[in-house]
Amino acid sequence: MSSSHSSANAPGSAQDAAAPRPPSPPPSNFLRQIIEHDLAQGKFAQARWGGSPGDAAHHATGPLDPARIRTRFPPEPNGYLHIGHAKSICLNFGLARDYGGVCHLRFDDTNPEKEDQEYVDGIIDAVRWLGFDWHAFGTEHLYYASSYFDFMYRAAEYLIEQGLAYVDEQTPEEMRARRGDFATPGVDSPYRTRSVAENLARFRQMKEGELPDGAAVLRARIDMASPNINLRDPALYRIKHAAHHATGMRWCIYPMYTFAHPIEDALERITHSICTLEFEDQRPFYDWLLDHLAAGGLIATPQPRQYEFARLNLTYVVTSKRKLKHLVDTGIVQGWDDPRMPTIVGLRRRGYTPEAIQLFCERIGVTKDYSWIEYSALEGALRDDLEHKAPRAMAVLEPLKLVLTNWDDLFGAGHLEPCELPALPHAPQDQPAPPPRRFTLGKEVWIERDDFTELPPKGYKRLFPSNRVRLKGGFVIECTGCVKDANGQVTEVHASVLPDTKSGTPGADSVKVKAAITWVGVADGISAEVRLYDRLFTDAQPDAGGKDFLQLLNPQSLRVLQAIVEPSLATARADDKFQFERHGYFVADRVEHTPQHPVFNLAVGLKDSWGK
Repeated sequence: MSSSHSSANAPGSAQDAAAPRPPSPPPSNFLRQIIEHDLAQGKFAQARWGGSPGDAAHHATGPLDPARIRTRFPPEPNGYLHIGHAKSICLNFGLARDYGGVCHLRFDDTNPEKEDQEYVDGIIDAVRWLGFDWHAFGTEHLYYASSYFDFMYRAAEYLIEQGLAYVDEQTPEEMRARRGDFATPGVDSPYRTRSVAENLARFRQMKEGELPDGAAVLRARIDMASPNINLRDPALYRIKHAAHHATGMRWCIYPMYTFAHPIEDALERITHSICTLEFEDQRPFYDWLLDHLAAGGLIATPQPRQYEFARLNLTYVVTSKRKLKHLVDTGIVQGWDDPRMPTIVGLRRRGYTPEAIQLFCERIGVTKDYSWIEYSALEGALRDDLEHKAPRAMAVLEPLKLVLTNWDDLFGAGHLEPCELPALPHAPQDQPAPPPRRFTLGKEVWIERDDFTELPPKGYKRLFPSNRVRLKGGFVIECTGCVKDANGQVTEVHASVLPDTKSGTPGADSVKVKAAITWVGVADGISAEVRLYDRLFTDAQPDAGGKDFLQLLNPQSLRVLQAIVEPSLATARADDKFQFERHGYFVADRVEHTPQHPVFNLAVGLKDSWGK
């Protein structure tokens, strides 16, 4: 997907705009309990700056409002956001909204080789489309790690000056060998005892570009024997002679994420730094770094606190950005917005709504327990959201012609009988019902190929010789036979109309039938491309347990059909959602759908199978 498919400035369509939150209180969880306790204790009322604020106080000066929390959503712009990020977005922005606080959108752009402005624009668009905004109390809270590079460098020199950091010139292999493991303590680097002056000089040489990539790193001096391997002198800076999407070639050293992230939180005065459980072992370093910077008066107190929750593990989905990018780069999928992708742009193109994703995230809750969420839970949220808002329509996905052999005798040659059905049978009572759909019934109509069989299995209720069914919204008909080609393939079904049985007329109930089938008139049906999407993988956990996810791709994840749809869909606009009766919920493709070439994507099937 190119950046032209998303806009950093335009919110979603009116149909996609996130609805106001219902008045009922949201379910509680351990994070809400922490926030409520902190607010009750007035924890942030005594916030103060420990020393000369300098350039580190430009986001929030003075005491914090004791009733205001600050959260943040800090994506790295190295790919498009996925459903796991959606959970974090809903959580962080939702908590700030519910407690009258602020959520920052912050880009952790510390890895220049993998980041791109296209991803920045895509992330901005995704967060806004989900229904959230980073403007609060008259300020736009949109930030970039790269804006803090000067301060981060100054903080690194401060650590060197305090004897808390040193430049290490071991090779990566040597550092890995000396790090030890869970059973073996690490071994001190031979460079660990360098003087402060030596370390400052060497670090400045790194900054000035005098050393090649990989020649040295800046490391924290903590404890090489710590049982927490993350405290065994972690790296703070590495050398990267690479252009940055925002700073160009100004820097050739870049901070590591574990060093940058706590500093970003501190400078933005974040109160609750919420991340996933894989960062739990990093929390001691997070606290170590901020404790020392606060002691030196470089950051404000109280310092941010990190809290961890279980990441979203969704069945039949891969959420590794590296693996998703591989699917895109190798052409296995058609882009980041391929409707089979778990990316937000992919889900949006598939037909998901912001409300459905928010509902899904609220339903799965927030815990510290590692677990898998069934993909059906995401599908259920979309069904529940679209049930009362997606207009109905009839579509024949695998057309077979039905000829009403007594039509001309009953109505005259060429007659087209006007028919109508409600556009939204279950429209909300507080909203006016939309006008009905109108279409015509003539001598020839299209029906689904599997709506006819010569030899019906037990329980089959649709068309077979001598059986009667209703054409939905039209007449009751009785099957009289079929026509086959030389290969025995049925090419045409014949039936006769039972007069005075049209839906909505006094005679509609005069003949009882066990089934009503969908259809589209040959006279006014519209040809359309219909894309039936299924799960991208055949395994419920495609990248768990060392599996090769590429060997688990579903060869039936996309089927393209040439269908016939009812004339009401002639005015469908890109991104409009519909329920195709019997088949499921569909969306007019937001990229390729046009009135001249209609394209509809299957968003999700109906909850219950139709008939037998």
